[in-house]
Amino acid sequence: MRRIATSRLRAASSAAIAAALGCAGLAALPSTANAVAADGLVVQYRTGASGATADQSEPWLKVRNNGSTAISLNKVKVRYYFKADSPSAAYRFACSWAVKGCANITGTFGTLATPTATADRYLEIAFTAGAGSLAPGTDTGDMQLRFHQTNWQTLRQSDDYSFGAGQSTYGDWTRTTAHLNGVTAWGEAPGGNDPTDPTDPTDPPTDGPTLFDDFNYSGHTDPKIDANGWSVRSNSGGPGVPGATWAAENVTFAMQSGNSVMNLETSTAGTGASTKHTEMLTKSTKFHNGTYAARVKFSDAPRSGPDGDRVVQTFFTINDLKAPMADDYAEYDFEYLPNGGWGEPANILYTTSWETYRPDPWEAVNQHSESRQSFAGWHDLVVTIDNNAITYYVDGQHFGTHGAAYLPERPMSINFNQWLIDLAGQTSTTPRSYDQQVDYVLHMKNQVLTPAQVNAKVSAYRTAGTTFQDTVPAG
Repeated sequence: MRRIATSRLRAASSAAIAAALGCAGLAALPSTANAVAADGLVVQYRTGASGATADQSEPWLKVRNNGSTAISLNKVKVRYYFKADSPSAAYRFACSWAVKGCANITGTFGTLATPTATADRYLEIAFTAGAGSLAPGTDTGDMQLRFHQTNWQTLRQSDDYSFGAGQSTYGDWTRTTAHLNGVTAWGEAPGGNDPTDPTDPTDPPTDGPTLFDDFNYSGHTDPKIDANGWSVRSNSGGPGVPGATWAAENVTFAMQSGNSVMNLETSTAGTGASTKHTEMLTKSTKFHNGTYAARVKFSDAPRSGPDGDRVVQTFFTINDLKAPMADDYAEYDFEYLPNGGWGEPANILYTTSWETYRPDPWEAVNQHSESRQSFAGWHDLVVTIDNNAITYYVDGQHFGTHGAAYLPERPMSINFNQWLIDLAGQTSTTPRSYDQQVDYVLHMKNQVLTPAQVNAKVSAYRTAGTTFQDTVPAG
């Protein structure tokens, strides 16, 4: 079962930390918006579902560059404003089809600071670096987007600020807003909700102790890795397949769509000696309350060879277990199993908050949330820790909240690893390899950020050309 395999992760991760530490509508636009839009961004809209009520809302959008210089789409965000169907309503975003590719488009939901009669929520559309840029005079092409209540109850569109029942063809639509580098460049938000207002939940947070790394390295031997406080694991031990090694050379870095990305490659030919796991972790255990975030690409299928291995792909924080059931142990995990394992038959994503455990005989005190579906592709992972709870988000959506009993007593390290639980999922001796990729990592000490604020913070770093910053004090 999962608890047995997970116990190996605890012990091995503690060992890895020790080794690393040893290594040292049609409303008119206001004049300011018109001035920007005359030589900048324009949002066009049509609806794919024109009824006053519908199973799902279908805002189809295009973003056009009417300016004179190219615009990187990953610096652009678009908001569609609507009225929630009830105070407790929760929504889910989907992309049906897009010229730029649905994989390059994200949708997150937010709550307006100043609700109006026609809007108290918004859907924010953002773009990955893979969406590329818009040359002057070009647009994104169709983005056929949709959202619905998570319980699939009928939603009412007729009272939504951004909805236009008569928009059966694309046209400029000022009841959506577009923002370039956090500055409003098009449209008019519902009263009192200009996204550039300092109190807006998507604005970048205030400055404070921060770790940000864009993983802009030449390879696993790049001296900047050590200088920036990271260790590429090469010491032996668990978790995972007995006899496997942790291969530092399988941690590589490459440019993708203008960003440097870290790749963790795990490979095997069906024996312990042929199995290579990968891990990168901070040398210092200095991270405590605050926000932890990373953009991670999970894989359902191997890069090469037969599929079926019980792979674990992770982003987590941890400190060492000083004694069995020690009450100052802490760990907070995102763990994706594309082929199942730990008693699960198929893909599953866990988030787990640990208070403590005993390896033998096994006993654990933890709380977890899970989702049994594929998570292949890029995902924004955020976990926040304050004095009351641990809260997990995936792609801007709440994934789980765990109680105060699991709050950390001591600081932790930040880790990424990929490994095989065992070799029972695929018994072939044909070589195969699996990839997990990481775009960036962010930690803000003692600040609880919304997922949108995380995106804004990362965008601000990239706009400034900052690839690394660590102002988190030791200890």
